[in-house]
Amino acid sequence: MKHFAEFSTEEKPLDGDKIRIDEVLNCELIVCAYKIGKSKFNDNKGMYVTLQIKLMNDDMPRVIFTGSDVIAEQCRKYDNNIPFIATIKKINKYYTFT
Repeated sequence: MKHFAEFSTEEKPLDGDKIRIDEVLNCELIVCAYKIGKSKFNDNKGMYVTLQIKLMNDDMPRVIFTGSDVIAEQCRKYDNNIPFIATIKKINKYYTFT
């Protein structure tokens, strides 16, 4: 008999405690996974990114939400390189991986 996970095609939620993006600015971290979804708010063009990360000195997964178009585009562009190590920087009014 098969396990449900063997044939399920449903998207699974990203695991981890929710933290604010400000808590990890300028810190090296591991980007483990991401999801892009439709937001209830209109101020970010209707899209948001959920990032599953791990801090370099901690193996516990964390989850960050952001409306950053730059981070969303970087996630799409470098999807095949996940997991990767990055630093989230705030440059002027936007967030970006460096």
